[in-house]
Amino acid sequence: MDTAVELKDSAVAGASNAIDSVKDVSSAAVEKSSEIIASVTGDDANKGESIYGKFCVACHGAGVAGAPKLGDKTAWDARIAQGDAVLMQHAIEGYKGSTGYMPPKGGYMSLGDDDVSLAVQFMVSQAK
Repeated sequence: MDTAVELKDSAVAGASNAIDSVKDVSSAAVEKSSEIIASVTGDDANKGESIYGKFCVACHGAGVAGAPKLGDKTAWDARIAQGDAVLMQHAIEGYKGSTGYMPPKGGYMSLGDDDVSLAVQFMVSQAK
């Protein structure tokens, strides 16, 4: 019986250590994202472009997962026609459409809603 208790205690301790390791990695990722966000400065137009360059370009630069490419007027027209509120909602909350997928905040949950909105405004300005 003592061996079973020891094995259980060992398994619980191992699981606890694994959970702590995941927490450490998650905290480090959030901290790094926060550092990047804090490094973005300037007026709103420049800030939107900077946020795009650090967080959005990976998908919107190449059209990954159906993302409309920066400056592609044709790809952006129907989206822009839906209105700013819909664009912002999709960018912040995420969206799965018939031609692609937008993860919430582009997968960077540490970005503030205002930062996401500035990046969207920058991308829209490049498609007009």
